Amino acid sequence: MGLTFYWYPKCGTCRNAKKWLDNHEVSYKEVHIVENPPSRSELELLYKSSGLELKKFFNTSGMKYRELGLKDKMKTASEDELLDILASDGMLIKRPLLTDGEKVTLGFKENEYESLFSAK
Repeated sequence: MGLTFYWYPKCGTCRNAKKWLDNHEVSYKEVHIVENPPSRSELELLYKSSGLELKKFFNTSGMKYRELGLKDKMKTASEDELLDILASDGMLIKRPLLTDGEKVTLGFKENEYESLFSAK
C-alpha cells in the first residue's frame, strides 16, 4: 500500500505538508478529509497501528470540537464512543493525516516526515 494523505485544502498546515511531499517527490494518494473522511473501521485501524493515544486523533483546536464540548467528553467517553464521534465528521480529525497502512502521522512536523517518509 502506498501513502494516503488525508488533508483539508483550506488548512495551512495541510498545504505545508503537501508542499513538503511534492518537493521531496513522495508519491501519495490525496484524500479530502471532509468530503471523504476515513470510515470508523479505518480510523480504528489507524489508531491501533499508530501507537498514539486516541485523543491525538482529534482536531482539538477546531470549531466543531469546541461546539460539541468534546474536551469534557474525552475524559469520560469509552474508546468506542470516541471512535464513533471521530468518524461522524472529518473536521474533527487532526490533519493532515498521512499513512502507509502501518505508520501514521498526525499534523505536520517536517523532521517526522523526513524520518518516516522521505525514503519512500
